[in-house]
Amino acid sequence: MYKYTIEFIIFGLKQANACFFGIFILSISIISNVWYPLESIHRYDFIFLAAIVFQIFLLISKFETLKEFLVIMTFHIVATVMEIFKTSDAIGSWVYPEEYIFGVGNVPLFTGFMYSAVGSYITRAWKIFDLKFGYYPKTIYTVLLVTAIYINFFSHHFFYDIRWFLVAATVLMFAKTKVYFKIIRDYRNMPLLLGWFLVALFIWLAENIATYVNIWIYPNQKDGWQLVSFGKLSSWYLLMILSFVLVSLFNNTKGAINKGVLSRL
Repeated sequence: MYKYTIEFIIFGLKQANACFFGIFILSISIISNVWYPLESIHRYDFIFLAAIVFQIFLLISKFETLKEFLVIMTFHIVATVMEIFKTSDAIGSWVYPEEYIFGVGNVPLFTGFMYSAVGSYITRAWKIFDLKFGYYPKTIYTVLLVTAIYINFFSHHFFYDIRWFLVAATVLMFAKTKVYFKIIRDYRNMPLLLGWFLVALFIWLAENIATYVNIWIYPNQKDGWQLVSFGKLSSWYLLMILSFVLVSLFNNTKGAINKGVLSRL
């Protein structure tokens, strides 16, 4: 029992380490909503500049390598393009209600760092937990899947929304896939699909906090905050897979697994 308690504590500390960037973005969003004394700069612009400084700190302090930074920036750009489309006047999926100078269209530039936080978490967790995989699909299949996911984020506004078919496709493709992660010495494992769902659930909880502190709001929240729909979990789940596959293109998903030394979760 003592061993598992220690492992649980170490697991939590490693998760916090992997979430370093996300914790910073969420914390500064909450604090600046409660107390923001600066009149010379908009709150959104302050978050943007603070995120840049923090990203530089991560690179200088070696918390992130240049390779990891490039991976995260790739996801940053992919997500920002989607943001510009989703917040356009013609679509209006959500809005950023406060003023800003640093922005493109209806999107303040700090938003890209919120998505970067997801990419940063995956990249850091991959390294911190020494992730390995069993029965991971061929790269070409995963790339085709996430390409369809990304296109559907745009096309469902004009054509049929196939997100549930895509969710079903992920289940079929990754049904046998397990992720192996090392906490101290032994490897533990869980279905990769379960891991994605748990991370998506955590992001959904963070999204509720973000909308509450006026980082962005959905149309039904204009007259007062409401809990974000559980239906958004499917979007975060698919976006989680998209970001994971992007990161996987720069990492080894075939990590040879000696099942004789791996412990079961």
